[in-house]
Amino acid sequence: MARPLRIEYAGAYYHVTSRGNDRRKIFDDAKDREAFKEKLERSQDIYNVVLLGYVCMTNHFHLLVQTPQANLSEFMRHFNISYTSAFNRRHKRSGHLYQGRFKAFLIEADSYLLAVSRYIHLNPIRTRGSRGKTAQEKWQQLMENKNSSLPGFLSVKERKGFVDYKAVLDYMGGDTVRGRREYSRFVRAGVDGEIENPLMLGKGSGIVGGVSFIDTIKRRFLKGEEGEREQPELRELRKELEPEELVKKFCRLTKTTSEEVSRRGGGIKRAMLMEILYRYGRLTQPEIGSMLGGIDYSAVSQARKRFQAKMARDSGLKTEYQRITGGLSIIKI
Repeated sequence: MARPLRIEYAGAYYHVTSRGNDRRKIFDDAKDREAFKEKLERSQDIYNVVLLGYVCMTNHFHLLVQTPQANLSEFMRHFNISYTSAFNRRHKRSGHLYQGRFKAFLIEADSYLLAVSRYIHLNPIRTRGSRGKTAQEKWQQLMENKNSSLPGFLSVKERKGFVDYKAVLDYMGGDTVRGRREYSRFVRAGVDGEIENPLMLGKGSGIVGGVSFIDTIKRRFLKGEEGEREQPELRELRKELEPEELVKKFCRLTKTTSEEVSRRGGGIKRAMLMEILYRYGRLTQPEIGSMLGGIDYSAVSQARKRFQAKMARDSGLKTEYQRITGGLSIIKI
């Protein structure tokens, strides 16, 4: 049977998992799990991927992610290689850590994001070690798990900075006391009784969604032969978002020159361009640094963070940013 095709588009949601080679452990101890989370956070930052949930098991992991830049494969390749290298160095080993390439299901968010989020967070009690435990004991086990994003959904004090809790909690009324309580009840229902695995809907197709969603995806992205030729809309999107063209349009809209925004000391406009290239130009932060004066990844990251913080405080800057991004004719799927 042919493996499901990778369907990638801007804003898509995915459940992603990788398993250890021959089902061997990919985590030996807490230090490995901390290294895993550090590599995950760094890869997210480089590829502008939003993490909506995760859990680390003994020989595999589960992620729930959104890809604003249609770059799931690039992100996962970088992340898995980064963690494999760290694991191998620490344990003085070599070779593959994972069994084949990662597996991913495309998720229809409005219908299945909540169910997939719950499925991920229930994984720690779907093990032999949890058999025979009461529902309360299982719930306590989940709440005490330091290698899952679940505690942060229920308590603000337990949150990790690299997880976006809002996207899931919005389906429960928002990131409020009430929304967190409703999500707790939703997950608890899966502890107290048997629930269906939502990923079973994606067997064969790789798509977890309703009939209308699946038909739309197949019509838009699965028209021809394998490869990018099946995704003409994505090819057109990439054509529209060439970084060089974005820079030219940005300079026209801001009445600057490429030399001014490329050199050090370019100020707020240079930082704004970095943010636009990162979010819409399909460039990693190292690539942006190379394009704008040969600065390193960390300098780009810091400039973007300062720009985001300033825009959050300055409504005039936010309005200007929206005017410029609107003028760039950025296409979204």
